[in-house]
Amino acid sequence: MIAQLRGLLIEKSPTSVVLETGGVGFQVGIPLSSLNALGELGEEIQLYTYLHVREDTLQLYGFATKRERRLFLLLISVSGVGPKLAQSILSGITVDEFEHAVHGNQPAVLNRVPGVGKKTAERLILELQDKIKIDSMSKSRMSANPALTQEGEEAILALVSLGYKRTAAELAVQKALSENSSLNVEALLRTALSEMR
Repeated sequence: MIAQLRGLLIEKSPTSVVLETGGVGFQVGIPLSSLNALGELGEEIQLYTYLHVREDTLQLYGFATKRERRLFLLLISVSGVGPKLAQSILSGITVDEFEHAVHGNQPAVLNRVPGVGKKTAERLILELQDKIKIDSMSKSRMSANPALTQEGEEAILALVSLGYKRTAAELAVQKALSENSSLNVEALLRTALSEMR
């Protein structure tokens, strides 16, 4: 298995990158969370990878952190969840948010991720609750940052799709919600965008 790649970032899109290593360009599927953590074109980067082998294709998936790769591997171990859906889940929710949703038995949080229906969300929680461990630091972050409203999650996803980093989008939306918790998605977006300028 190819566990890690280091090389020059020569192409970059929301779902994949091309990494040149030893004169060979590797196309690597990535979630949005990893895209936000990568450098600019021409910079040397490192990705933790997983090679998905099927009888008709070989697909390489890459992640900025080992935690993302570990969660990806757990996700594809769940029946009915393939690499594409796992990549979509990691694009729509952070590792911390996913872990908290699983341990807090909150299928509604997972349901907000595109491609994850109610039954899939419940299956993810059921099958992964015992496999995911939350450290004490992560638990304290969870209590310090309460779960976002559905409007807040939608506003964050919209900001990420506009090209903002997820962490910056979360901070701006949480600040907007702390000032007025009854804002709708449109008002949240306006307030968060003005905060990010």
